[in-house]
Amino acid sequence: MRRREFMTLVGGASVCPLSWPVAACAQSDAVRRICVLMGTAENDPAQRALVAALTQSLKDLGWQDGRNLQIDYRWGAGDPEKIQIFARLLVEQRPDLIVGHTTPVVAALKTQTSSIPIVMTGSSDPVGTHLVASLARPGGNVTGLSLLSPELSGKRMELLRNVTGVLSSLAVLWNPDDPPAAIALKETEDAAGAMRLKITAVEARNADDLVPAFRAIAKAAPNALVILNAPLMNVQGARIAELALGLKLPSIFTDMSFPQAGGLMSYGPNFDSLAKRAASYVDRIFKGEKPADLPVEQPTKFDLVINLRTAKALGLNVPPSVVALADEVIE
Repeated sequence: MRRREFMTLVGGASVCPLSWPVAACAQSDAVRRICVLMGTAENDPAQRALVAALTQSLKDLGWQDGRNLQIDYRWGAGDPEKIQIFARLLVEQRPDLIVGHTTPVVAALKTQTSSIPIVMTGSSDPVGTHLVASLARPGGNVTGLSLLSPELSGKRMELLRNVTGVLSSLAVLWNPDDPPAAIALKETEDAAGAMRLKITAVEARNADDLVPAFRAIAKAAPNALVILNAPLMNVQGARIAELALGLKLPSIFTDMSFPQAGGLMSYGPNFDSLAKRAASYVDRIFKGEKPADLPVEQPTKFDLVINLRTAKALGLNVPPSVVALADEVIE
């Protein structure tokens, strides 16, 4: 098998496939092994960018894949069963550390090990979902980055109001099987109440629920749509963008892959920043610090991405003041 084919098969920078026995992967003490489990799909450009930024950030800190580090990537594609299987298999490989992206991934990993350090690249509510005891003192083998930022719910609605000019009603698409989504829904409802917006929450637990969900949204006839973060929404971003456009409905999500796939806007944490900070946790743990003693950090940098092609298709003229705020504009 050619090296390129091998690298593609194992899903990235892996040099220790899951099918190999642990003994076959034995390394010298100078080489550390990391497993990275992503809850999203491998073909998601934003998530690939996060992975690339993590690898580069580790290299910048002196941890270079193929020299003193081995990295094995796996992609859960928003599938709870697949995430559980990968979590078990990765833990069985006994790496020095595991990086987990999305709350379901970290929760699955935590059920498999209480000793291997786990670094979160972003969990919506690690305290509420019992991944850590507190942000200041995680107290176990999990630490890293939280995406909990209640003020973002109001900010996304303000952006929709500024772009549409009129916002009196709102639909919220969410997955009740994703625990952090319930918290995000409460934050969104509170922000909508403060802005005196009528809100309609519509559930989607899997891909088959999306078309019926958008029928319910069409019946409610809202001015705009907010999609709450969950692996399902990441994986189905292009389909959701298409359905929203079919209803001529302005929409906003957390992930920049959404406007890249045809959605109107995204506003959420900057992936490069998340990756750099996650890499710093890896570095500190490898240098002797314990996850239990490393406080969980919250995001400090956020990106606004606007798709002006979609805005034109919706008949919207995005104000120059909003365009000027964007970190990326798709034309």
